[in-house]
Amino acid sequence: MLTIGDTAQAEFIVQPSDTAKMLSTSAEDDFPEVFATSRMIALMELVAARAMQANLNPGQLSVGVSLNVRHIAATPVGCKVYAVATYLGTEGKLFRFKVEAWDETGLIGEGDHERALVDTERLLQGANKRKQSR
Repeated sequence: MLTIGDTAQAEFIVQPSDTAKMLSTSAEDDFPEVFATSRMIALMELVAARAMQANLNPGQLSVGVSLNVRHIAATPVGCKVYAVATYLGTEGKLFRFKVEAWDETGLIGEGDHERALVDTERLLQGANKRKQSR
């Protein structure tokens, strides 16, 4: 079970596929070849999800329900990035985390993240209903 102050961490080396440039979907898009905010957010969610593993029952998973972050520094391809999620406690059914991302020279992002426990099958059924109603 999670205890306030528990942390989880993950790291990787920024690849060209992790850059904002790779998010372009048309010729008008012009983004720099630096670590994308969306990839930083994914890394932050990943570490918070890892922190919650001990709280999961069979057939459950955790899902992100809110995220408020700032991306404060650019990181080039080839640099190591890592994120840390620190458990702050629960508010109702939500698990609250402080999330931070770092590269080899310092802090690159920070914020708050909330996750909830859900039944995996129920989540997938709801997603399939949305698909069928299109």
